[in-house]
Amino acid sequence: MLPSSGTSTYSSHSTTGRSISNGSLYLRRLTHFAQMDFEYTFTQMVFLLSDPRRVYKLNSWRSQTKGQWARDDPAFVVSLCCLIGAGSMAFAAARGLRPVGVVLTHLSVFFGSGVLIASILWWISNNHCRIRHSHSVDQKVEWLYAFDVHCNAYFPLFVVLYVLQFLLLPLLDSESRLSAFVANTLYCCALCYYHYISFLGYLFLPFLNKKLVTSMLYPIAVIIVVTLVLTLLRLNMTMYVLNLF
Repeated sequence: MLPSSGTSTYSSHSTTGRSISNGSLYLRRLTHFAQMDFEYTFTQMVFLLSDPRRVYKLNSWRSQTKGQWARDDPAFVVSLCCLIGAGSMAFAAARGLRPVGVVLTHLSVFFGSGVLIASILWWISNNHCRIRHSHSVDQKVEWLYAFDVHCNAYFPLFVVLYVLQFLLLPLLDSESRLSAFVANTLYCCALCYYHYISFLGYLFLPFLNKKLVTSMLYPIAVIIVVTLVLTLLRLNMTMYVLNLF
């Protein structure tokens, strides 16, 4: 028997209600550090640098027992915020800036870009990329999962633009062509890897059209071209970003 429209509507409302419930539970767990699995979080961070596909494979297996694709443990977000805070304070100390203002700015960038990008990709995925089968349960991308993907992609970006860039500051803080090349290459690698890990996050969802998800890799070509142009013009992204603060 084919599912009726009433069944489909019920499924949609059920999914929405479950997402709201999961989101409120996620927020409540932010205050319970003892219940957070930081060991698993650090394992994921290592895999994001060495084998990002494995992170989403593990997530796929966990979704079968958890009944949701998004993390139910905020340990990853908490850990990433702590790392961003520490990295921001290091840059503030190196530039003689007030650490509180720099930390709040960097965390605002992380959360602001996350909410914006997650919302856009969540809407596009659910409205244009889903594969609908009349004989299967209607599945949707959870907004919290879209934000998880952003967090996953942001960690390697943090390693490149906070750790490596900080260590290379004596070389990058210059107007030479070499400094511009190295600085712009760092930003290019960080942004391209961000897009790649985001692409993997949606690729591993079985109810999304793989060909449409692949279009998420297209901005990488634009990033590479812009990097080449900036380097030829001797425009240093590191100096530009540091001057913003």
